[in-house]
Amino acid sequence: MTKALVVIDIQNDYFDNGNFPLWNTDNVLENIENAIRKANDKKIPVILIQHIANSKSGALFFNEGTSGADIHPRILKISSQVPIVRKNFADSFFNTKLEETLSKLKVTELLICGMMTQNCVTHTAISKSAEKYKVSVLTDCCTTVNEIIQKMALTALSTRITLSLSTDNIF
Repeated sequence: MTKALVVIDIQNDYFDNGNFPLWNTDNVLENIENAIRKANDKKIPVILIQHIANSKSGALFFNEGTSGADIHPRILKISSQVPIVRKNFADSFFNTKLEETLSKLKVTELLICGMMTQNCVTHTAISKSAEKYKVSVLTDCCTTVNEIIQKMALTALSTRITLSLSTDNIF
């Protein structure tokens, strides 16, 4: 099986001083960095997903051309030369080049992590387009607005896909 680590929406607006800071971002950022390093060590492809808001929707964050929409610099630093797939919707497959990118890499298994668990992570993990892959969500590499919503989202996902820790022997 060919795995890929899909890192969703680790963007500046979700961190302190951003337009929509989330819960537990410092720990999650560190866990994602470690997961990327493991993937790099094992030659597992990493794909970054970047959400760009529809400028006509009146979005309060991730607006194109703002520093808040930029992928966090620590993620970019350890992810040089990896594909970045831009999206406008919660599902990272919908109207994007993700499927094409995975196909070129001959991927059959997705290790998904990112922000926000109950929205973009969930919609990508259970996307109709993800059904042909073995999908795992790395629970320690995800976060959302608070701990309660995080736990609720992961519980809901647990009936559909595999939940793993990035420290499990999955890389």
